[in-house]
Amino acid sequence: MDVRILRSSFAVVERRAEHAVKYFYSHLFWHNPGIRELFPASAEDMERQRDRLFAALTHVVARLDDESLLPYLHDLGRDHRKFLAGPEHYAALGASLLAALARTCGEAWTPTVEKAWSEAYQVIAEAMMAGAAASEDPPWWDAEIVRHLQYGQDIGVLTLRPHAPFPHLPGQYASVSSERVPRTWRTYSIGNAPRPDGTLDLHVSRIEGGRLSTALVREVRPGEALRIGAAGGQLTFRRADRPVTLIAAGTGWAPVRAIVEELAGQPPDQDVRLFVVARDAAHLYDRPLIDEYAAAFGRLGVTYITPAPGQHREQATGRLATALGHRAMWPEQDVYLSGPPPFVEQTVQVLKELGALPGRIFHDSVPAAGTGHGPGGRPLGFGEWFLGRPGPQWHNPSGRAPR
Repeated sequence: MDVRILRSSFAVVERRAEHAVKYFYSHLFWHNPGIRELFPASAEDMERQRDRLFAALTHVVARLDDESLLPYLHDLGRDHRKFLAGPEHYAALGASLLAALARTCGEAWTPTVEKAWSEAYQVIAEAMMAGAAASEDPPWWDAEIVRHLQYGQDIGVLTLRPHAPFPHLPGQYASVSSERVPRTWRTYSIGNAPRPDGTLDLHVSRIEGGRLSTALVREVRPGEALRIGAAGGQLTFRRADRPVTLIAAGTGWAPVRAIVEELAGQPPDQDVRLFVVARDAAHLYDRPLIDEYAAAFGRLGVTYITPAPGQHREQATGRLATALGHRAMWPEQDVYLSGPPPFVEQTVQVLKELGALPGRIFHDSVPAAGTGHGPGGRPLGFGEWFLGRPGPQWHNPSGRAPR
């Protein structure tokens, strides 16, 4: 692939990203009307789909000369089986992508540029189809909801029983779909280590305007069926004989909970510090369980972080930064961090300033694109994104890789 041509032409497209993506889908559905039924029905979900498409394309272009690209494309192809994507769909998508790029580039779309993109897309499509063909997992698992707990209006914990064994590790996540919101998939963290009975807990935070998260938190009932995609992610515990700090914000508690459950079963020889952050005391929905683990697991020290009484909920993350600053030994710590992407990004900076080593800070990959700005386009401050309503997140199927 001619990386220089691809990146220089994509720089033109990036300046008109919204136009490019809308033209892509218009072209795709006009020339392939049967494909429309594979995509979400609502305008809101299609808007998110457009965001994710451009985020994924940006991710690929940024890594054209990176050895991580091929594994990523294999995983992307494996993941797309749950969307019922076949070889004929890859051909249609390629034609519409080239049409959208040509339209957006204008005079910058030369025969040389067209040739470079045609060859690049062929490589991308072949890698994705190879990943799909090589996978031994089913496209999805059917699972029954056997318990549904709701905490307040916006948090739900669903216990699922997959109809076939569902392999996963503590700290991983799964994508989920419900017939209540057809053809829509979202990712949610698994809140438990593997159990003998095969059940798993999904922790869901309702997003304002999010149809699937609203359905999962407020509408679904035991006995209903969901589809779940293959587990992904590498936020798993590394037994390195070093002290450990775990930091969880919001439903980012789910993967950390799974790790704590694993540690309780096989306690390490080193101390474990756990910080649990919430926008108010009511959102510490799993506190009884955390206290139970702390009592049984002698090396586990727990600190709860919420705003002071009567203070704005944003104060919670400021108090977290203060609490972290009062702790020592950061260069010796392995740190596991889970929460909304901007919260993670800001907390990583705090940890580095305190002396934590970048190679020992493990967290989920921050999305390549998202709504990381507030009014007037200013960057969100530390914790603002977390303490407000989260927006849609791009799912990287190569797995929330640790940094």
